[in-house]
Amino acid sequence: EVRLVESGGGVVQPGGSLTLSCAASGFPLSNYDMTWARQAPGKGPEWISAMDINNTTYYANSVRGRFTISRDNAKNTLYLQLNTLKPEDTGLYYCTRLSGGMGTPDDYWGQGTQVIVST
Repeated sequence: EVRLVESGGGVVQPGGSLTLSCAASGFPLSNYDMTWARQAPGKGPEWISAMDINNTTYYANSVRGRFTISRDNAKNTLYLQLNTLKPEDTGLYYCTRLSGGMGTPDDYWGQGTQVIVST
């Protein structure tokens, strides 16, 4: 059974940092392109970052230079390092597995982990 389980969210002050994890099971993470997305309260989903199987990384303009995606294939875990957080980064963060290469639909996603950036 394919599962993606996110963790690491929390409440942080503006300018703070968090590290999110996405533990994958049921498939080898190294064989798939993966993404992170978020959904802010009252808004639709927003793609924020991706990493392909060659470890090439992609970022939305809103997070480039502040967030870093990475993976540990030995732990079968995807990460997202969030730095210099802003109130507008508040939302539910979740990881997804792409069904094929970049640009293909997600076929699995996790339940998400909540990030709140507030004073």
